[in-house]
Amino acid sequence: MDRRLFVLRHAKSSWNHSGLADHDRPLSGRGQKALPRLRRALEERAPSIEVVLCSSAVRTVATLDGVRTALPDHVQVTIDDQLYGAGGQTWFERCQQVGDHVEGLLVIGHNPGLERLIHDLAPTGEPAARELLVRGFPTGALAELVIPGPWSALAYDSCYLAAMQIPRELA
Repeated sequence: MDRRLFVLRHAKSSWNHSGLADHDRPLSGRGQKALPRLRRALEERAPSIEVVLCSSAVRTVATLDGVRTALPDHVQVTIDDQLYGAGGQTWFERCQQVGDHVEGLLVIGHNPGLERLIHDLAPTGEPAARELLVRGFPTGALAELVIPGPWSALAYDSCYLAAMQIPRELA
């Protein structure tokens, strides 16, 4: 059975809060405006999402809060300090630890770790999605990867990039 990994980079954050630690930066006005579009993008995919792994940064938690109503009521959410600024390898290992019974996983975090994760897992994919990914993984980007087996057997270069969306291209 194929599984789905949804990778969401937090919405645009504000840099207008001098004195705040990076971890504590909130979403900007632009980031807040993107949340309804991200929520709609997730709604069509959300029924398969059973687990969410989210960085503890203020902007990632705010992004999760902004899309939360699109997720199933039974979704299991973990907000983890170790995912703040995590690299691709950390995200990879956390994905491998998700129970094999889980059909869909949503991760919400930061670059460069999330972009590295996508590149490491999915060397192939839909041409339009690959073209967007080549341009980078901007704030508010959402990628969907097809995982061809159990999470515990997740391997580099084994997945398929099924879709990628960026906020400015969402309705």
